[in-house]
Amino acid sequence: MSVRAVDTVSRPASYWPVVGFAALAGMRSAGAPTLLSGYLVRHPAPALAASPLRLLGQPAVALALGLAAIKEFKHDKNPAAAPRTAPRGLSLRTLGGALVGATWCRATGQSALRGALLGGLGAAAATFGWYYLRKAATEKTGLPAAAIGLGEDVLLWSSGAVLLRCLPPLPASHSPS
Repeated sequence: MSVRAVDTVSRPASYWPVVGFAALAGMRSAGAPTLLSGYLVRHPAPALAASPLRLLGQPAVALALGLAAIKEFKHDKNPAAAPRTAPRGLSLRTLGGALVGATWCRATGQSALRGALLGGLGAAAATFGWYYLRKAATEKTGLPAAAIGLGEDVLLWSSGAVLLRCLPPLPASHSPS
């Protein structure tokens, strides 16, 4: 019986952060990109250096996304706002999920395409899930939709903070995918 030596240690792909970011993107289109951008400003990802996705790690982009998140927070409380499942809202959430999925996967040496697909599909599914959950909460509690929306915002940012604290460390070097 022989023992085979292992030259390299391979890491299994871990997509749970993408699923978490996708769930947040389903709540608010700017939420997940804002959170990941702020994280990348504080924890630069060498694997993004040659990629256009590196822009998410720029302080000016993080600031712009933060301002977009504030605008979205205000817009969401407007009773005349279109539902998130309308084409524009669904598209923005899906794109936000795809962006964070691609960026996180590229930053961790995984396939950016797989990350974009998982993030986009996850955000689209989460958009409908959050929509129906919010609708049911409004109907069952009798609270105004704006109050339920405020609760959703608290859930988004507190869950996002937990997600960021649980992220695995970014690799120091990368191999392009």
